[in-house]
Amino acid sequence: MSRKTMVRPGGRSARVQASVHAAVRELEAEAGREALTVPLVAARAGVTPSTIYRRWGDLQELLSDVAVERLRPETEPQDTGSLRSDLEAWAEQFLEEMSAPAGRAYIRDALLGDPDGSNAGQCSAYAAEQIGVILDRAAGREEKAPGVDTVLDRVVAPMMYRILFRPQGLDTAYARRLVAGLVGPASR
Repeated sequence: MSRKTMVRPGGRSARVQASVHAAVRELEAEAGREALTVPLVAARAGVTPSTIYRRWGDLQELLSDVAVERLRPETEPQDTGSLRSDLEAWAEQFLEEMSAPAGRAYIRDALLGDPDGSNAGQCSAYAAEQIGVILDRAAGREEKAPGVDTVLDRVVAPMMYRILFRPQGLDTAYARRLVAGLVGPASR
């Protein structure tokens, strides 16, 4: 079990996590990622380095935890009125955010400091939750919709592969083509 999952929510643990995460973000913005050290983060957060080592293990696991939090969607997917346009809008935004330098850095950090795979699973769950909202809306409009796993496999997975391994030429047209391959071409 990961150290991160053993911490109870709320109270001192939540305050420590919030202050350490804020310290990482502030120091990264001020001095760059390469300058980060556990003692520097601890000093900024007002905790001891041993607190960070005990909770996160090392700097990479801390950066991974911060990245997962930064990858959490802040809002529900846009409701545009149809499954196709909802999926297109979501896929375009996902591709734009994840393919940006900051998004790729968060993905890298989330995966590098993730010895048990829980962070990757959490990132996948964020996408699945967003897609679930879109598919529930489609069902409410009585639109035929694929399952969450199908959208993950046919839209999200190819985008993530391209973001990580072939980022050149990614654009909104690519996201729309993936959606069209899943739900069919747009009607005219």
